[in-house]
Amino acid sequence: MDTASQRGSFIAFEGGEACGKSTQSRLLAEALDALLTREPGGTVIGSRIRELVLSPDTIGLDARAEALLMAADRAQHVAELVEPALSTGRHVVTDRFAGSSIAYQGYGRGLPVEEIRELSMWATASVWPDLIVLLDVPIAEADRRLGTQRDRMESEPAAFHAAVIDGFRTQAAAEPDRWVVIDGTGTIDQVALSVRTVVAERLQLPL
Repeated sequence: MDTASQRGSFIAFEGGEACGKSTQSRLLAEALDALLTREPGGTVIGSRIRELVLSPDTIGLDARAEALLMAADRAQHVAELVEPALSTGRHVVTDRFAGSSIAYQGYGRGLPVEEIRELSMWATASVWPDLIVLLDVPIAEADRRLGTQRDRMESEPAAFHAAVIDGFRTQAAAEPDRWVVIDGTGTIDQVALSVRTVVAERLQLPL
């Protein structure tokens, strides 16, 4: 077996706030015995970046500075966790990756989308998910799930979140071979079954 065939599969979950990514990424990682991680915050350094970016106490953060912080988290994430695992043949499941930067800082903040993509490609040395699962949940449902205790991103106005969701859908439509859209409004078990089915079909993994 050559080195390329031994490499693990890299799966990213994307979506707006309260779409169920954390739950579904955990369930899939358990089913695959994969490394489960997240962005921002998958590493010790990333956890400090996560606290800064998501804390409601962070006020006046420039959009470009926010994008750079996310890219810094991603660079550390890939170098420390993702690439080492993939190179040894282990599958990796992450709760958010570059698609979130493109959606949030690109479509949400209004920064040039292609520049955000290129920044992430540079930060990861071109490591990119083999499959991206978009859990699609309407804004009204996400708002209901969130409740009143919200972090800095969750507290953004509805127009921002609408732009973010549009950004995710646009990415998925542009790369149908890499992205799959799953209705996130079902029960946890229903969504998990849909996820396992598509992962098994797309990546030829036993589930």
